[in-house]
Amino acid sequence: MADLVFGLDTFGDIPEGDDGAPITDAAAIRQVVREAVLADDLGVDAIALGEHHRPEYSISTPETVLAGIASLTQRIKLGSGVTVLSSDDPVRVFQRFSTVDALSNGRAEVILGRGSFTESFPLFGYDLADYDVLFEEKLQLFSRLLDEKPVTWSGTTRAALDNADVYPKTESGHLKTWVGVGGSPQSVVRTAYYGLPLMLAIIGGAPDRFAPYLDLYRKAAEQFGTTAQEIGMHSPGFIADTDEEAREVFYPRYKVMRDRIGALRGWPPIRREEFDSEVEHGSMYVGSPETVARRIAAAVQSLGVGRFDLIYSAGPVPVSARLKTVELYGAKVIPMVREILAEQEN
Repeated sequence: MADLVFGLDTFGDIPEGDDGAPITDAAAIRQVVREAVLADDLGVDAIALGEHHRPEYSISTPETVLAGIASLTQRIKLGSGVTVLSSDDPVRVFQRFSTVDALSNGRAEVILGRGSFTESFPLFGYDLADYDVLFEEKLQLFSRLLDEKPVTWSGTTRAALDNADVYPKTESGHLKTWVGVGGSPQSVVRTAYYGLPLMLAIIGGAPDRFAPYLDLYRKAAEQFGTTAQEIGMHSPGFIADTDEEAREVFYPRYKVMRDRIGALRGWPPIRREEFDSEVEHGSMYVGSPETVARRIAAAVQSLGVGRFDLIYSAGPVPVSARLKTVELYGAKVIPMVREILAEQEN
């Protein structure tokens, strides 16, 4: 798996500063740019920024931050993780990302999804009752825009287009577009229908439980007569010098974020035993570089995915600890995973 792609994902979580207090939204955005530049220097392949409209997160417009990162980096791919297409306009999304593509000399990619939160719907004037039709129609239109030719389209969720040409176009004629899926078979089938790459959000439980989705994606593409594209996965994690340090720094901050969101969804507070079990057997990659590398290699091997993204900023983890995670991921974990997988192939 020499061509395996490694990425980092963040929602711009508000971290703790040196004094232990949360930093400002503006400082959190600048911190993400700093982390992206470090990742680029270390040879990490991609960074994806998620869209959120909540107080825990600083990034509401990923492409704006990506444009800033583009001017300071050379090779790292710049994507969203995810762009909430249901509450956005497909034409504007294409225009914004084709602009990032221009600024980055062809490094932009967009991951489209419904999102794991619903705040964007009332914020931008959309009815949650239209949740399904909004995504279906807008994905249909976006897939047409990817041809970069005049589009004629009509639906119920936005104004019709009549031979509309959309600018700017990309220099390559191709804006890399994924669909992010959280575990819905219907979403997997839809992604196959449009012939787009699939990014699986695997944030709990054993990774191999998602294997049926990979099979479903490939079989659906065959039945639709489309081409099965790349499949990636992203999962949360945190890296420190030792397993003990990683758990002790990460757990209390992760619990703050997890319990706050869980209360809105009717989940009980997370217990330390659950966290430890997820770290040891599930989809949370927390520990020393050696531990995290072994677990990533096992997940990639069991699923056969071509990309792994680490969500490296879950909760108010201190700025210095986040930077250390990025450093260890790029300098140690990625080379170790490649080495482990190469040994398994031989």
